[in-house]
Amino acid sequence: MIRIGQFSRISQVSIKTLRFYDEQGLLHPASVDDFTGYRYYTFEQLPRLYRILALKEMGFPLQQIGQLLDEELSPEQLRGMLKARRAEIQAKVQEEMERLARVEARLSQIEQESSMNTIEVVIKKVEPIKVASVRDIIPAYSQQGALWNELEGYLAMQRIRPSGPCFTVYYDEEYKERDVDAEVCEPVEADLTEFRNVKVRTLPGMEVASAIHRGPYTTLGQAVEAVIRWTEANGYRITGPEREVYIRPGKNGSQTDPETVTEIQFPVEKK
Repeated sequence: MIRIGQFSRISQVSIKTLRFYDEQGLLHPASVDDFTGYRYYTFEQLPRLYRILALKEMGFPLQQIGQLLDEELSPEQLRGMLKARRAEIQAKVQEEMERLARVEARLSQIEQESSMNTIEVVIKKVEPIKVASVRDIIPAYSQQGALWNELEGYLAMQRIRPSGPCFTVYYDEEYKERDVDAEVCEPVEADLTEFRNVKVRTLPGMEVASAIHRGPYTTLGQAVEAVIRWTEANGYRITGPEREVYIRPGKNGSQTDPETVTEIQFPVEKK
């Protein structure tokens, strides 16, 4: 048997916590010296302690931990519970990261309100363009990775290089926080057969209201707002879905790369 101090070092749990677990009936010392009051533990008690710590990390109250320990959870059961907890935490982290990105975007909008007037909007003609594309409902605007991986993987397999900047088409008529209808597109000139979700078609030519945005994707709303304001003020009507043309994509898909250059396009016609 080993004294409580040594057991504390081995388990990396403080003596105060070990005493608390003893008081709560979760982990009693293997022996207590009647004369000195010293508490002694055994190495065989470590698995029970680690289960207590694991269940505590999962958010279980101590009373329920005691009940679960009495049921003698198998390693497989505990492993499954930990994996479920891990998935739950990962989902919350992703949600908080998305919320952080929205807060940063709002801060940037507030700090750069004066720059809104400097975004130049022009009307120009976009020629018909042949594209390979993948369209699907994605969880959020920033979560296009799976679509791009499928599209670019197929083009690489066919040894076909894009003939111009890639872009995304958004088909929803309103801003959506979830379930975004998006189509990722790569301009191509070579003949290409469709495969699984990869489609090949020619997008029609059109007149667009266009603005160049220099800055991270999280602040693209500035350019979108500038284009919509301009069209309303100059007697135009938006007639189709928005395109984001990635003239200089963010490094490694970064949403916050300040060197990113994106063109916002909305098809328009005179009212």
